Amino acid sequence: MATEAAGIDRPLLVDDFLQRRRYQLQLADAAADKHTLVCLPTGLGKTTVSLLVTVERLHEAGGKALFLAPTKPLVQQHADFYREALEIPDDEIVVFTGDVKPDDRAALWDDARIAIATPQVVENDLVGNRISLRDVTHLTFDECHRATGDYAYVYIAERYHADAADPLVTGMSASPGGDTEEIETVCENLGLVNVEVMTEEDADVDEYTHDTDVGWEQVTLPDEVLAIRDALNEVITDRLEKLKQLGVTNTTNPDLSQKDLNKMRGQLKQMMDNDQSEGYKGMSTHAEVMKLRRATELVETQSVESVRRYFERQREAARSSGASKASQRMVADPKVREAMRKAESFDGLHPKFSKARILLAETLGINEGERAILFTESRDTAEALVEFLSASFDVRKFVGQGDKDGSDGMSQKQQQETLDEFKTGKFEVLVSTSVAEEGLDVPEVDLVCFYEPVPTAIRSIQRKGRTGRQAEGKVVVLMAEDTRDEAFFWISRRREKKMASQLAELKEATDDIEESVGDEGQAGLDAFAGGSASEDDSGEGSSGDDQGETEGEVDGDDEGEIGGDDEGDAGLTDFAAEAREGEDDVDDVETEADGETEVEGETDAGDDGVVATAGVDEGVEVVVDQRELDSSIAKDLSTRDGLVTRLETLAVGDYVLSDRVAVERKSAADFVDSMLDSDRSMFEQVGELSRAYARPVMVVEGTNLYGQRDIDPNAIRGALASLAVDFDVSVLRTEGEEDTTELLATIAKREQETRDREVSVHGEKTTKTRAEQQEYVVSSIADIGPVTARTLLEHFGTVEAVMTAPEDDLLDVDGVGPVTAERIREVVGTEYE
Repeated sequence: MATEAAGIDRPLLVDDFLQRRRYQLQLADAAADKHTLVCLPTGLGKTTVSLLVTVERLHEAGGKALFLAPTKPLVQQHADFYREALEIPDDEIVVFTGDVKPDDRAALWDDARIAIATPQVVENDLVGNRISLRDVTHLTFDECHRATGDYAYVYIAERYHADAADPLVTGMSASPGGDTEEIETVCENLGLVNVEVMTEEDADVDEYTHDTDVGWEQVTLPDEVLAIRDALNEVITDRLEKLKQLGVTNTTNPDLSQKDLNKMRGQLKQMMDNDQSEGYKGMSTHAEVMKLRRATELVETQSVESVRRYFERQREAARSSGASKASQRMVADPKVREAMRKAESFDGLHPKFSKARILLAETLGINEGERAILFTESRDTAEALVEFLSASFDVRKFVGQGDKDGSDGMSQKQQQETLDEFKTGKFEVLVSTSVAEEGLDVPEVDLVCFYEPVPTAIRSIQRKGRTGRQAEGKVVVLMAEDTRDEAFFWISRRREKKMASQLAELKEATDDIEESVGDEGQAGLDAFAGGSASEDDSGEGSSGDDQGETEGEVDGDDEGEIGGDDEGDAGLTDFAAEAREGEDDVDDVETEADGETEVEGETDAGDDGVVATAGVDEGVEVVVDQRELDSSIAKDLSTRDGLVTRLETLAVGDYVLSDRVAVERKSAADFVDSMLDSDRSMFEQVGELSRAYARPVMVVEGTNLYGQRDIDPNAIRGALASLAVDFDVSVLRTEGEEDTTELLATIAKREQETRDREVSVHGEKTTKTRAEQQEYVVSSIADIGPVTARTLLEHFGTVEAVMTAPEDDLLDVDGVGPVTAERIREVVGTEYE
């Protein structure tokens, strides 16, 4: 990259659109030569770095660029910026989210030069063979610290390195991980071999940063709120006593840590695996403890309104069909009902509400500030805050798109309009859940108020990045005295200090990390690409001069985050004293996965089943139901040589392997649950499958089939026998998802290569015998199953005789009761309207 004296004059870039910033050019120069992790503090233009690499690659190597960002609002924001910054026709910079139909995406992909997308959509399109990454010459992973576990980034990176003819990857993050090992994991998962770090201590960066004043305000809970909490804690103590009797805990303290609860769960699961009935009862009690702890957390740290809504959802859940015993017991407990009544009758406010109002008045009134953001974990709390603060300020909410019971989300259009109005000063206070947390381009603000502490360095740093960009800003954390808030605060403060020091250490340790991930990463890339690495290992990248700034940093929101992010909460007894001293040996905490807190971001599961392929005609084809993407099977199949996967929303079955073979897959737990499902039984599903395909297969996945729930094993054996004998379904057992993947691949190859059969998704049996057709006609009456249909035909001899038989004669048939007989006569004999 050549040094520019002023402005930017490069192919594809609008002249002088970007401000000059040397550190951005230095990072872009390095990232143009190798697969690179770019670490840069929030608000300092990581997106500009990726943009410069993209235009360099498109000019030099051609092809197309793919930019991945975690959420729809962020994707749209990136697209707007790229269209403004580049001299590329707008229709060649395309947006891929779940709002765009799959067939439209496939068509847009072919003509696009730059695609900006959510990872879930690209993952779906790769699994469904709708797009190919072969011609992608630059792939950017925004907020790349997400590239762990099953997150879509990991799969996409694997496919990219394997499929692209000339790959180059840039990963971007302000907070890449909690330690060197985590950062190395991200690098290995994305195939990154080079690490570039800039901190606020660097001279080129320092002039663009400003101090952020971080303080905290403590509030005391009123007696009425403490009474609600204490009533719930009594129930928790009682349930922990039961778990203590099972030998899985030695404490009944309701403030025990999440780590202890996770340990209990592991012990209970082990009991279940050993077919100990106490394990099932204990697991149900454990689930009740988790729900109760969620309620106490809400009343302590959020608001009484949020716990009221939580109780209402629990009541609804307890009344629903298939409700868990844990939910039913909890809402029926006298102490819980007492807590519910106290919450319903409480007409006061959580003290955090009035404290937030005071802080806003000081910032926007006395200090003549212009804008402020108030973050909260709970959508219920966000809505209550908006209602409360609206009497004093011009305030709007900013929440995710997913609907929750009793709470409407915001569409992408509404989100963008709200941000635009906030930027232009049409209102002064934004009350947001985690959707605006991870670097969405929210303008500089005078105050960021945390309604509750965030117990992770990553999320806390991202939130503070909203202030202090162009001038000094202020961050205030609200804490309820003697609650989980205090534990979270000290954990968060310790981890932020650790993160800041680690970024500095990361800068010093880049050579060691590159050596570690370089050797292993290159070996992995060689394996992906079949032994041919594309990057040049000889150069470090030349140093460039000044580079322009975008309109601020663009990051992403927290998709799928629940409550305390990946760290969860902890009891005060574990953390309050020692964490105050900043000790590094405080146990990490884990997520309390009740799911009642705000879950933001994009799922993109709304593909409508319209299929367009990426032009791969050869190979064995496996058609996968859209809903199977939650497992790893579809992704694993899509990476197999000689296999082509295709996504559809299947009417029956989970996988179609030929014109005659379709597979219904159930875990051992799902198998037992579906036996008891009154709304849609397993036998109904299998009946539809057997009517559509000549060789239906049921795969039961996982061990301990007879240890699921409290059901007589003979009932499970009876269900297996019925599937095989009455429904003529092949029942196959597998140990887990990996075993299932191998089985599906084997059947598909056998059907299509050995038997020379084709795949037919919507095919009916083409060779039904006469008897099968007769059974089909009778079984379609009033939801009669195939077993009863055969019995009726054996008794009466013909379909016609069954249809004309009087109700009394129908009752003479084994298995036909008054209700079934009445239904048959009603369906057959009632005049058609």
